[in-house]
Amino acid sequence: MKTKLILAAAMLALTVPAKAQVVLDLSLITCSQFAGLPEADKLLISSWMGGYYSATKNLTTIDSRYVKRNHEVIGKYCAEHKSDKLLDVVMKEAH
Repeated sequence: MKTKLILAAAMLALTVPAKAQVVLDLSLITCSQFAGLPEADKLLISSWMGGYYSATKNLTTIDSRYVKRNHEVIGKYCAEHKSDKLLDVVMKEAH
């Protein structure tokens, strides 16, 4: 029984396609790189950055109006400052 279970697990592992794990160092992303991402990725990253900013200010609430506004502010700033690091922009422009 144990051998059959191990064999079944091995066969399943070989038939399920592996998904690549992607790790991003958000302190290294430039505005230019951010601008080139799909919109869904930009929203994810800007939401994470907003949480990071809030954590630096010891804030524990989310105001959805600011999430959207900050995403737009960051996008506009980055359009004009492509070589700036995204994390620096968030710390400077987000409120």
